Amino acid sequence: MTHPAEPAARRPTGRDVARLAGVSQATVSLVFSGSEAGHRVSEATRERVREAARELGYRPQAAGRQLRLGRSGMILLAVPNILGPFFGRVLVGVHEEAGKHGMAVVVSSGWGSATLAEAADTSRFDGLLICSPDDSQLGELPPATPAVFLDADPVTDPARPTVELDVAGGMRAAVEHLAGLGHRRIGHLRSTHSAYTFRVRQAAFEAAARDRELAVVEAGVTLNEGQEAARTAAYRMLAAPDRPRAVLCDDDVVASGVYQAAAELGLRIPADLSVVGIDNVPVAGLLAPPLTTVDLPGEELGRAGVAALAALLRGEPAPAVPPLATALVLRASTRPVF
Repeated sequence: MTHPAEPAARRPTGRDVARLAGVSQATVSLVFSGSEAGHRVSEATRERVREAARELGYRPQAAGRQLRLGRSGMILLAVPNILGPFFGRVLVGVHEEAGKHGMAVVVSSGWGSATLAEAADTSRFDGLLICSPDDSQLGELPPATPAVFLDADPVTDPARPTVELDVAGGMRAAVEHLAGLGHRRIGHLRSTHSAYTFRVRQAAFEAAARDRELAVVEAGVTLNEGQEAARTAAYRMLAAPDRPRAVLCDDDVVASGVYQAAAELGLRIPADLSVVGIDNVPVAGLLAPPLTTVDLPGEELGRAGVAALAALLRGEPAPAVPPLATALVLRASTRPVF
C-alpha cells in the first residue's frame, strides 16, 4: 500500500515574519533592503524583525536584492597570514557582523598591492577589509573602492576609515607587570615585520623599559617562520650565561617557542623564567603553565570593521571608533623575583 507523499514544508515568507513581529510587510522589506532605506525603521523594530526571522528560519532573497543594488553581496578580508591564530579571531568577528548585513566573506592571505588592486577593479567584491598591512603590501586603491583598514596606521589612507587596537597600551601593561614583579632585565622577542602594529609594539616597549630603567636583551623573529624560528631565537637568548629571567614576546606563537626552548634548557616556567605574550589566542590557555598575555580583541576588531564598511556601502560616513581596548590577562607563567 502506498501513501501519498507529505507536502514539502512551506518556506517562511516576509508576511510570516511581519505577522510574528507585529509589523507591516513593508517594514520587513525595509529592514532587509540592504540599503539606507532600512534605517528609516527604529533599531528596536529592526531587532524585533530580525529576531522573528531567525525564529522562523526566514532568509530574504539576497540574490535579487543584491542585483537590484548592483552589488555582489561579498566582501574581501585581506590578512597577512591565514595561519596566524589572531587572524582567526578577526575572521570570527567579521563573519558575525557580515551576517547581520546580509554579506558573505571571502578571505585572502599573503596578498600584495597587485592583488588588492585587482580586487578593487572588479565588481566581484562590494568592499575590502585590509587587516594588519605590511608597508610593502599597500598600493593605491581606486578612490571609489569602499575599504576599511584594521589594525593599521591611520595615516595609511586618511580618506578611508581605520579601526585600531590599543597595542601600545597593552605592551606598556606587559612591561609594567614584569617590572612590578621585580624584573630589572627583560628579554624581548620582537617581530621583524614592518607592519604598523609591530612598529607600535616596539616603540611602546622601548618607552616603557626606558621609563622603568630596565636592561633589555632583544632578538628579532620572522613570525611567518612560526614556532621553530621563535624556539631558535629563544634558545640563543636563554642559553647565554647572563640570560634574562623574564621574556616578553610580540605574540603568543613566539611565546610557545620560548616554552619549548626553556624545556630543552631545563628551565622551569615561571620558577626560572617568566614569560608574557601578546594576542591571547587559544594556545595561550593550553600551554603548561597557561600563558600570561595581552588580549587583543580580534573579534571586536572584525565586527567594528564590517560595521564601518556597511556604513560606507549605505553611502553614510563610517562611525568614528576609538582604539579598541586591550587587557593584560594574568595566568601562571609569571612570578615575582626572589
